[in-house]
Amino acid sequence: MSVRAGGFFSIPNVLSAARILLLPFLAEAVLQLRCGRALLLVAAAGASDGLDGLLARRFGWRTAVGAYLDPVADKVLLTGLYVCLGWAGLVPMWLVWMVAARDLWIVAMSAYALLFTRIRSFSPSVWGKLSTFLQLLAAGAGVASCFGPIAALPALVAVAAAATVWSGVHYTWRAARMWRQEGR
Repeated sequence: MSVRAGGFFSIPNVLSAARILLLPFLAEAVLQLRCGRALLLVAAAGASDGLDGLLARRFGWRTAVGAYLDPVADKVLLTGLYVCLGWAGLVPMWLVWMVAARDLWIVAMSAYALLFTRIRSFSPSVWGKLSTFLQLLAAGAGVASCFGPIAALPALVAVAAAATVWSGVHYTWRAARMWRQEGR
């Protein structure tokens, strides 16, 4: 299969789409407390998230579709995963609400920019990437807690929560700065 740099079906885009398609299987595994399967799927989601960006940068397979699809895939997967983890009692519900609220806030800011400004570039920040990584790590620990207590889980939850809040604040600051510059 040949891959065109601008093609919709580039490998990074397929990996991002696969993360979205993974959610029903991951949700079923978490809600049924099939912890081994759920842990494997969380690891696959995390690996695909890292791999799609790496491939896009390394081989120049960046696409306009991928610029939107990758963050959407992250938000759909992580929000859905955290709702299931909270429902199953594997992570605290306040963390579920925090992850969902941050993602909804970022989507709302992006929608506002698309509808009411000329801004079309929403590049991820290092804080957003770190937040995604820490959320996946905490989710994996939450799933692993099915097998028995995970001593580091409270610390991972706290660190993921702090990164979630900080990245939300940072994205808000960046959006406000972009809107001010666009208004000049």
